[in-house]
Amino acid sequence: MDSLPLNQILEGDCIETMNRLPAGSVDMIFADPPYNLQLGGELLRPDNSKVDAVTDDWDKFSSFAEYDNFTRAWLTAARRVLKDNGTLWVIGSYHNIYRVGAILQDLGYWILNDIVWRKANPMPNFKGTRFTNAHETLLWVSKSQNARYTFNYEAMKALNEDLQMRSDWLLPICSGAERVRIDGEKAHSTQKPESLLHRVILSSTRQGDVVLDPFFGSGTTGAVAKRLGRDYIGIERERRYVQIAAERIAKVERLEDEALAITTSKRAEPRIPFGKLIETGLLQPGCVLTDPQRRYAAKVRADGSLAIKDATGSIHQIGAKVQGAPACNGWTFWHVEQRGKLVPIDQFRQKLRATMASA
Repeated sequence: MDSLPLNQILEGDCIETMNRLPAGSVDMIFADPPYNLQLGGELLRPDNSKVDAVTDDWDKFSSFAEYDNFTRAWLTAARRVLKDNGTLWVIGSYHNIYRVGAILQDLGYWILNDIVWRKANPMPNFKGTRFTNAHETLLWVSKSQNARYTFNYEAMKALNEDLQMRSDWLLPICSGAERVRIDGEKAHSTQKPESLLHRVILSSTRQGDVVLDPFFGSGTTGAVAKRLGRDYIGIERERRYVQIAAERIAKVERLEDEALAITTSKRAEPRIPFGKLIETGLLQPGCVLTDPQRRYAAKVRADGSLAIKDATGSIHQIGAKVQGAPACNGWTFWHVEQRGKLVPIDQFRQKLRATMASA
């Protein structure tokens, strides 16, 4: 393929299809591969009713070796199509995630996080022979240790009520109206909740990025990507899932640009040296800066340095010196008087950033 089939579901084998996509062309991959659950027969509740478990042929492998070969093949194909600074997410259970993790490292991927998806409403262990399996694990990886990958840290902090997002996520399993059903039966046995994909996509992509899902299933990745203003590519070998996903995604509406804006990191904003404020006339050489309590004063020089009685230096150096402190954020410490009020010089920096962004 010479160009990316954006916002399409490609029917076929994921390895063969990824190998036809242009190399280094997608920003993020979310993979929900077969778990190789190795179920040994029917699972019954205490009342002898049958549990609707994963018994699909696509989850069955003859041996661990066969599963490992399959895993190595699709992860190799994924690595080729992923951009150098892109990331890959893969989800699994104790049945497969350790094997997947070892193969990821063998292939040169760099593990950034293992995320525990703690299910708010897990299925009980009906036999009473083990602990209830109440979580699944996601591995978030980059192509190399030095990759400059996307991580929307501030957005995740905002999503978590201004607390740093942790690596254990308490989210419900897919149920209720969100569960896609046909004639009252689950359309897909392992449909993931949209809340999980919302967090994954929002954390590690930007608007307009391309998200690839090589095990597309019922289309959760595509539905969330479309809503969040990302492009998607789905690969699915089962025709009935292709149809189910296409119908589902067609009903999804993209959010408006204003709703798609996220909290950005200060580190992602363009660096503005203090001297730029002088060059652009936002502050004049010779004006006096002071702290909020007017205890200290410094005069602005033409080269963007500050002068006090016995020293000159940057806004940070002079701010630290007058306080006798080891360090100082000069942008928030120094103020200038305007119309009788003290204004932090950081307001001028933000004004200049806004001007640069709209240019």
